[in-house]
Amino acid sequence: MSIVKNSALRIVFMGTPDFAVGSLKHILEAGLEVVGVITAPDRPAGRGRKVQESAVKQFAVEHHLKVLQPTNLKDDNFWRELKDLKANLQVVVAFRMLPKEVWQMPEYGTFNLHASLLPQYRGAAPINWAIINGETETGVTTFYIDEKIDTGNIILQQKEKILLEDNVGDLHDRLMETGAKLVVETCKLIGQGSVELKAQQESADLKPAPKIHKETCEIDWNHSMKAIYDHIRGLSPYPGAWTTLVQGDKEEQIKIFATQMESENHNYNVGTLVVDKKSIKVAVKNGFIQLTELQLPGKRRMKVNEVLNGLKLEEGVYLR
Repeated sequence: MSIVKNSALRIVFMGTPDFAVGSLKHILEAGLEVVGVITAPDRPAGRGRKVQESAVKQFAVEHHLKVLQPTNLKDDNFWRELKDLKANLQVVVAFRMLPKEVWQMPEYGTFNLHASLLPQYRGAAPINWAIINGETETGVTTFYIDEKIDTGNIILQQKEKILLEDNVGDLHDRLMETGAKLVVETCKLIGQGSVELKAQQESADLKPAPKIHKETCEIDWNHSMKAIYDHIRGLSPYPGAWTTLVQGDKEEQIKIFATQMESENHNYNVGTLVVDKKSIKVAVKNGFIQLTELQLPGKRRMKVNEVLNGLKLEEGVYLR
């Protein structure tokens, strides 16, 4: 990889979800040339299985950018199309793992934006896991891609505070903006030939950020009050933490999106629901988790006052 001072950048941008749109938008607003956009193929989504375009594709089409949607990143035809774009830099934000033949293709390399302060929280869900683990600080990192996942040399980093009331949606939006600015700054440094790289330091206390699965989202009411609170907000608004509502012989899954913590001594069994005209609370160790936004089976997501209007609970109901 070579870097030529004051080079004119020809950028290929690779990304798929909303998080990536912020970076592509800022690149264009900075006056940098984007010669092509690589994003996921259109796929059926939602209850009606209607074919949907990725957020990045929608933005790229609106701005008249050339779009490629390969199903196989190792396909020779895709490689030819990519080479024909004559890019000298590739920028990756929330995309798939690239084969070496792709990330080493441009003259100035391929860098990625990751939503954590690497080497912490390598993996697919860094925003979720930072909140689930109760962190008070995270950030964004740009780094050059290499053979492994999220291990390449760091170019730039920017810290971001995590507030106690933040959920994933809140933090996602702030990191999208912070990350977009960092991407533009990184592009300019590369174009100027003034990048100073820093190797990632391995250590025994690194925390991973693996993909979120359904079992990850189940709430364990035996955990501490703060751990439960962090778990719920670390999965809100998507995919949503869930638990099992037990009424006699009837069991059904509900999702919980927002809560408050109440420290209080009580004699309830863990998981017991305490309901009055204004609130729904779950007994936990050393207090209660007050539910403020939830979703019952077959219903839309609702505030607790809406739920209470139609909720009928038997004695002895609890969450498991």
